[in-house]
Amino acid sequence: MLICIFIDDFHLSMKNILFLIARIFLLFSCDKQSAHEEVVSPEVMKQIYNEIRTPYKFGIVLKHEDSTKMVDSPTVFRHGGKWFMTYIVFDGRGYETWLAGSDDLLHWETRGRILSFTEDTWDSRQKAGYASLIDIEWGGSYEPEPFQNHFWMSYLGGGKQGYEAGKLSVGMARTDDIVIAQEWQRLEKPVLSPDDPDARWFENFTIYKSTVIHDRKKHTGYPFVMYYNAKGDTARYESIGMAVSGDMIRWKRYGKMPIISRFTKGTICGDAQITKIGDVYVMFYFGAFWHGSDTATERFACSYDLIHWTEWNGPDLIAPSEPYDRKYAHKPW
Repeated sequence: MLICIFIDDFHLSMKNILFLIARIFLLFSCDKQSAHEEVVSPEVMKQIYNEIRTPYKFGIVLKHEDSTKMVDSPTVFRHGGKWFMTYIVFDGRGYETWLAGSDDLLHWETRGRILSFTEDTWDSRQKAGYASLIDIEWGGSYEPEPFQNHFWMSYLGGGKQGYEAGKLSVGMARTDDIVIAQEWQRLEKPVLSPDDPDARWFENFTIYKSTVIHDRKKHTGYPFVMYYNAKGDTARYESIGMAVSGDMIRWKRYGKMPIISRFTKGTICGDAQITKIGDVYVMFYFGAFWHGSDTATERFACSYDLIHWTEWNGPDLIAPSEPYDRKYAHKPW
């Protein structure tokens, strides 16, 4: 690095010159710190890839007994010494959310519904839920954290019948007992909608899956951070955006741009899931229809501050290879 100082005042004192040099080095130091926070090096990205890669496939662990129905979007957590999974079922009308339990992550038993169809509500035909505030530490407890004596869940909601039909929004629900198959209490209105006055250009058509974490360091200035994929009325592709909250009820958008996007019509970047390895946050997500392909694969990105993300440009974490995932190997958890 070469630093050049040009002085146009011959009478500038030596004290002022030293002050000027100190300011330049301070700015340079801040730039280095900012760069460290915003960009994850290729070496660190490779280390993370070697830690999280999953080359072995066990196979299908949960399948609906009715072949006309589809199951999707697992959220896995541990509670009371047992593993649990919230997942969604599409039956032709829309989404409902269910709960299953397991002792070993491989064999699952369905327990029942926790978000069901309703009548005359904004979310009557779409309630696709994703358990919130799960411990994100890699190798940690994977326990869901209660807030204000409730367990929380964000969900994709809408009132139109069909596959992700109509204008979808983000709803919020809560319960006192996260492992009992009972209806969760839902807030009356969505917490994020494509019709909100502050909806950004890449999310003002519809909003899909969301995930909510507790950021104790408050990188954004808020303790709760939501990542979600959405589509805009002119941005006909799905990107991942951010929102923040201090109370899990009132949410506001964060930033002006999506944090992960291909910016190409028909592509999808979606279904973020966050874990933390050392001082690096890792976002698992899926990419679909990239570079003209007709498949979906698992990808990841890394961050030091939950705001600026560096995308992995190497091999897919998971790609189609078996009959059951030959088209879509996606929806990470």
